[in-house]
Amino acid sequence: MLRLNAIILGVSVTILMACQPLERAQKIEDMPSRAIRVIGSSTVFPFSTKVAQEYKNVTGQNIIIEATGSGGGHKLFCEGVGVGTPDVTNSSRRQKETELARCKANGVADIIEVKIGYDGIVIANALNAPQFDFRARDIYLAFAKTVPQSDTDCTLINNPYQNWSEINPSLPDFKIEAYGPPPTSGTRDAFVEIAMEGGAADIPCLAALKNENQAQFRRVSQTLREDGLWIDAGENDNTLVQTLLNTPTAIGVLGYSFLDQNQDKIKAAKIDSVTPDFEKIASRQYPVSRSLFFYFKKANVETTPGLQGFALEFLADHASGANGYLREIGLVPIQDSEREKYRRDIQNLTPYHP
Repeated sequence: MLRLNAIILGVSVTILMACQPLERAQKIEDMPSRAIRVIGSSTVFPFSTKVAQEYKNVTGQNIIIEATGSGGGHKLFCEGVGVGTPDVTNSSRRQKETELARCKANGVADIIEVKIGYDGIVIANALNAPQFDFRARDIYLAFAKTVPQSDTDCTLINNPYQNWSEINPSLPDFKIEAYGPPPTSGTRDAFVEIAMEGGAADIPCLAALKNENQAQFRRVSQTLREDGLWIDAGENDNTLVQTLLNTPTAIGVLGYSFLDQNQDKIKAAKIDSVTPDFEKIASRQYPVSRSLFFYFKKANVETTPGLQGFALEFLADHASGANGYLREIGLVPIQDSEREKYRRDIQNLTPYHP
């Protein structure tokens, strides 16, 4: 069963679809007329929802938001332009070249890219559980499908590690049990690209492989284990928080904004002795930080009233600025000069080029 979180006209809704393809998620003709349709990242979902509520309060504009995951959002977004297609896709990573190519092949030629802020990917557990302090290499060795025989012998073997203490004696003697985002999630993409790759590069023989054959290095460093110790937890981070409370020996991979909203329930592990917080993510001191985006179609500005205004609301000082309402719910703002650049892109409807 596929679960989509959505908000329609400021009212929270859960859409359940049994054995139904993602492409057939709620049809536009079944939605309120002339609504802005937003899909994509579950990480960006709460920020987009807040902007939609504020924008509707001022303009009366109807906005429908669905959390399909970043990958699912780009897939739907790239199906075409005009009435009946999504106007905006939220993304907790930059659009991939393959996704942009699919968009262009389907006539979605002019896409405006907007960076809204930063987020950190955190490894969290329950407040009453032990405090973890991971080295980057610990993360790779815990979650990779295959690992080197040793630091100097890159003969790959199926991941033998079952307990944290087998990887690093300073870690708790718990069985590895990790709940993380599914393949459709931008959080998953960013986690394997930043945390897993970064950890693999700290192992000498894999660092040499990275210099010799980057494609092979990426395959080795980004492929998650499939023996049940990494568990796909779905797109709903609130459900993941509850899982961590019910399983004190487990850890979860989620966005900083959800940690920020649940600090009375869960805590974050350190990575390379750095605890994720607002300032360290903003300064990029925290090693697993990422940018958050949304994308909208220039062609749909004419068919969807209020689309450009909604995009501008996201970049307003009172929204994503240093003291804006999005900071209050966990968004780490970008620099004012960078925000102004994206504001101009929205105003001028300037398509992005990788």
